[in-house]
Amino acid sequence: MNHRRALCALALATGLASASGLAAAQTQAAPFPNRPVRIVVPFVPGGTIDVITRLLARHLQDTLKQPVVVDNRAGAGGVVGVDHVAKSKPDGYTLVLNSATPMVTAVSLNTTPYDLFRDLTPITQVTTFDYVMSVNARSTIQSMQDLVQLARKDPGKLNYASAGIGSGQHMYVELMRSAAGIQIQHIPYKGNAPAMQALLSGEVDLMFDTTLGMLPMIQAGRVRPLLVSSAKPLASLPQVPTMDSLFPGSSIQGWHGVFAPAVMPREIVVQLADAISAALKSPDIAGRLQELGLEPSGLGPEPFAAVVRRDHERWGRLIRENNIKAD
Repeated sequence: MNHRRALCALALATGLASASGLAAAQTQAAPFPNRPVRIVVPFVPGGTIDVITRLLARHLQDTLKQPVVVDNRAGAGGVVGVDHVAKSKPDGYTLVLNSATPMVTAVSLNTTPYDLFRDLTPITQVTTFDYVMSVNARSTIQSMQDLVQLARKDPGKLNYASAGIGSGQHMYVELMRSAAGIQIQHIPYKGNAPAMQALLSGEVDLMFDTTLGMLPMIQAGRVRPLLVSSAKPLASLPQVPTMDSLFPGSSIQGWHGVFAPAVMPREIVVQLADAISAALKSPDIAGRLQELGLEPSGLGPEPFAAVVRRDHERWGRLIRENNIKAD
């Protein structure tokens, strides 16, 4: 009797183990994605990156057939949110969307606990965009030639505003300043809004900002554009000279891109990249991005990784050559 009970118990245990193993195998084999995907925005709600991410998330839900949740994790100029993703499980369910300068220059300034290339996987370049350098409309500076002449006549007299050390506003002026061989004083502010207000009030002489931030001020007649960062003239500012036209080889574009933790399965990287690229081809999302002064990209993992590495080397060299230090 005891022998029969033992056999029954053994059979039951074996059956349960087999069922458990089968369930585990089925769970592991479940196609990606089978639960919500989360995209981290490393800044507070309402900014450009937040707007882009929410727009992209709505379209990705249709493609991935799963909810796509936007998770704002602000702090340390974007570092907190990116670090969270870098330390997440590399399964495709936790991503981050960020722009070029906070993604790249923070690493070059040695202010990140993660390594850009060891701890993160570039998935897709979402947009590209340009910067415009302007002076207050009341300024006597009418052109880049005026600015360069004045800066050479009295080095360090002119000053410029930025949203902080390592920000796009900071780095683009440093790029122009180095190319032109002039000295201009940097005045960092605590964010983009106070920096722009300093320009509009005449507290500073000039500022480089994205087309999204600068165009409304230009159209309102409050600032005068002197230079665009692109290699080719902007359709919205066709008469404004480009960086390349005045300082050959100095142009550079900004971008927004999606990253994931490192060592992610190749098939999931490709699936996410394809889904994002498909969303960017939608007339709805493409039109909205263009309204924001952004060009949809959809550049895939390998070419996007090459862009990230190129920009990292270029901004890193500028930071080293100009001895730029974090706060």
